[in-house]
Parts: sequence; structure tokens; C-alpha cells
Amino acid sequence: MSKLVRGHRDKVQQFMTITGSSEKLALQALKSCDWHLEGAFDVFYSQPQVKSYADTRLVEELYKRYKDPYVDMILADGITLLCNDLQLVLSWHMKAATMCEFSRQEFIGGLQALGIDSLEKFRDRMQFMRSELKDDQKFREIYIFAFGWAKEKGQKSLALDTAIGMWQLLFAEKQWPLVDHWCQFLQARHNKAISRDTWSQLLEFARMVDPTLSNYDAEGAWPYLIDEFVEYLNENGIIRKGQLNDWSQKY
Repeated sequence: MSKLVRGHRDKVQQFMTITGSSEKLALQALKSCDWHLEGAFDVFYSQPQVKSYADTRLVEELYKRYKDPYVDMILADGITLLCNDLQLVLSWHMKAATMCEFSRQEFIGGLQALGIDSLEKFRDRMQFMRSELKDDQKFREIYIFAFGWAKEKGQKSLALDTAIGMWQLLFAEKQWPLVDHWCQFLQARHNKAISRDTWSQLLEFARMVDPTLSNYDAEGAWPYLIDEFVEYLNENGIIRKGQLNDWSQKY
């Protein structure tokens, strides 16, 4: 490593600290991504050998730390203690079936896949996991996952309060200027549970339609609720003459 320039040496050291990998693997991953750290992390964590860096015994100890004292699962209190606002992204990595619950298999399998077997490694990986919400493809995957994860067992729709909380969390990272207006509209005009179709279509609307509605097609195949939202924006002067009023923007 002494032959590397200082910037590259620093990245190798940072990569080794976060992943627990050898210098050889760090160099391979970083060189394959032209020395971009985030790309190198993606390469490393997509490889099967990453599982060998998570000590199963230590992962079991982490599970015991957070599991419920009466049931063999990690429930709400344990998850709150574990990761707070990273719960969604972490649950996506762990393929968790339900919000505020991790089964033994989900927890241990998820941490092994991430190469985590200590709180130190957890802390080192947090920033990277959070950054995944800024990646378009991963954001889409996490967004779609969030609907099934957050809805109550046995229900086909997502409770409105829960849906609003999830939208505010998700779009805090992948900013959509109309998210607060959407939530206000739902509380004022809809006040019902959110269907999977509406959940999915809103992401498409946020991705495809400019916040000023300049490219909105009234004849498009949007759900009725989204068409109503557009009417709400126009009726309330939030969108005026093809512009999103400055007073209505947060960003």
C-alpha cells in the first residue's frame, strides 16, 4: 500500500475499517470502481464471500441484545434501540416481513449478508445504508418494499397515518417538493387507507411529473386520487401559471 498516492491509501484504509476486509480485497473493489468508495462498497457487499466476515457467534450475541425477553423475536422496543430512523433501510436489507419485528432468521441472515457482527461495524455501515435512499434504483426498491412492510398483518391497504409517515420519511431523503401538499390533501379530502396501486403510482407521478405540473397529462392513466390532487393544487393556488409558488416550497 506504500506505493499508493495518499488519497488512495486513505480510501483503502477507510474501506478496510468499514467492511473488515483484507487489503487485497479493498484494492480489488476500489480499482474496479475507479476508486469511488460507494461503488466499491456495492461491489464488495454483492459478493458471496462477504458472509465470511460476519462472525456467526457475534451476530447471535447482537440478536440476544435486541430480542424480546418473552418471545424469540426482535420487536418494537428492540428495533427502536437498534437503529431508530434507519429501521426502513435496514429492514429492506434484512427482507423483514413486518414493521417493528425481526425474526431470528431475518436478523442473523441480514447481518451476515451485510458483513456486520458488531455495533462498531453497524455504526460504520449506517451512513452507507442511508445513502442508498439517494440511489434511484435502490430508492424504488425500498419504496415498493415499504408498503408491504408497513401495513398491518392481514390488511390489503396501508393506514393513512402510517402511509403519510412513510412518505415523509422516504421523501426526506429523495426530495419531492409536493410531498407536504400531498399529505395535507389526503388528510383534507381522502382520509382513507391507501391502496397498493395508489402507493406505487404516486412514486411514478413524483418521478415523471414536474412539480410545476408543466408536463402533467390530464388524459393519462393516473389513479383518480392523483387527478384529484392535481385539481387541489390548482384550486388552492399552489400551482399557478405553470409555477410552484415560492411560499409553498420547502426546498
